[in-house]
Amino acid sequence: MLKIIPIGGLGEIGLNMMVFEYDDTLFVIDAGLMFPEDYMLGIDIVIPDMSYIKENRLRLSGVVLTHAHEDHIGALPYLLREVNVPVFGTPFTLGIVRHKLEEHGLLAAARLHEISSNEILKIGPFELSFINVSHSLVDGVGIAVKTPVGLIIHTGDFKINLHAADGRRTDVNKFARYGEEGVLALLSDSTNVEKEGYTISDQTIGETLERIANRSQGRIIVALFASNVARIQEMVNIAARRGSKVVFSGRSIELTVDIAKQLGYLHVPEQMEITIDQVGRFPDKEIVIITTGSQGEPMSALARMSTDTHRHIQIKPGDTVILSSKFIPGNEKAITNIINNLYRRGADVMYEKISDIHVSGHAFQEELKLMIGLTKPNYFIPIHGEYRHLLLHARLAEQSGIPKERILLAENGQTIEFTKNGGRIGDSVMTGRVLVDGKGIGDVGRSVLKERRSLSEDGLVIVTLVFDEETGTVSYGPEIMSRGFVFWTETGHLLEDAQCVILEIVEDVGAEVPNRAEVIRTKLQTALRQYFYFTIRRRPVIIPIILEL
Repeated sequence: MLKIIPIGGLGEIGLNMMVFEYDDTLFVIDAGLMFPEDYMLGIDIVIPDMSYIKENRLRLSGVVLTHAHEDHIGALPYLLREVNVPVFGTPFTLGIVRHKLEEHGLLAAARLHEISSNEILKIGPFELSFINVSHSLVDGVGIAVKTPVGLIIHTGDFKINLHAADGRRTDVNKFARYGEEGVLALLSDSTNVEKEGYTISDQTIGETLERIANRSQGRIIVALFASNVARIQEMVNIAARRGSKVVFSGRSIELTVDIAKQLGYLHVPEQMEITIDQVGRFPDKEIVIITTGSQGEPMSALARMSTDTHRHIQIKPGDTVILSSKFIPGNEKAITNIINNLYRRGADVMYEKISDIHVSGHAFQEELKLMIGLTKPNYFIPIHGEYRHLLLHARLAEQSGIPKERILLAENGQTIEFTKNGGRIGDSVMTGRVLVDGKGIGDVGRSVLKERRSLSEDGLVIVTLVFDEETGTVSYGPEIMSRGFVFWTETGHLLEDAQCVILEIVEDVGAEVPNRAEVIRTKLQTALRQYFYFTIRRRPVIIPIILEL
């Protein structure tokens, strides 16, 4: 029996991770993270619960990566800490992975192996071939997995773009050849299934960017996703035609540029590139700055420029700022704040709502239909998306001629099983989300998040009280300290009255009462909670510190 088990990525955007299992061999496609949602206060990143993989570590034979986006490689260091297995990826993907593993102190022990679309990778009973796909970064691949029960196609993240700016088009011919051979199941990217038609071509985006550049009379500042090498190359080409100098600003974009240049994916004439501190030596019209911060990241180069806190670049009238990326849900407020600040400083700002300056890396409906038509799968499994995306993609597959009973709509943890007799959804394994906060992995759960939310909404009141152990009388306090609750100077009477509440409890609980400190602590929490709610309708966290000396 072949088992395909989604550990993450089915029912959410991000956390992409999928296990392929046959007999005594397992391998994993992708190991992605997710950025925290609003309620995850203080959390840095979210990774999949890899319990199933750890339990089967002796059978795990490798990790195969489709491309270098964080939602596909971000959890890899956390997996390799537990199980040091071979990692397979294209040159650019491994270039980004090497830097990531170096940051985690894992690079020296890592076993990284480059793959290409011309080779076959054998992992136990599996034979993997790779198919070039167009995405919003270079070196993305889909994967054809030959198994003992049939051929499985995993598209990875893709779009079908016949005018890819980097020349890396989706290899529709190779997908079609597999379709002629016979595809047992197609696992297809569902991210943009809600979008009708086709994605805008890179050529159209390039023409729009050039028109904007030609209108500009001052510096051009372009903010984009650091991984979008094709868009970076497009801006370099535009700068070359204008006779401009190019500056790369921002740690992540500088890393991408270095790796892409080393691998030959990015070409920047040596005399064109200057450093950020050389900008003032050239006329404004001869400057193109390619930077980070398109999502409103507070410490990004663009954010610092917008608030006039950048060491080298001050926004001024005549500057044209281009945000060549989509507004990711949840980032809208931060992005619009930056846009407003840029306008205040006299810049002309171009963004997706007023101009076609960004194209998605994920296929729209007609491209998804075309992928189904090319591969002609016996079974269809929608992957990569929230539940609504998976469901809509399943409906699209049915409209494209896949029988409903052969569309397997699975979610994280559900085992998809194939035998010579067909496919079905079987039992579930344990999956979930693990929260990473600093160096802590999984030590923050629902209860901690609930406490953090309570602290953020209602504040904190700390009561300190010291008793004389022999006499039972109060030798210090009660002292009340408030944080995030009320200002002492403005509502001093409130906290003074709270002291009276505390002293009444102390008087009621005599020195002869067993476990007196614990009894007072419990009564004090209840009484203060009731008092503050009755007085000002707030529920601060009450922390009594009661000592007997």
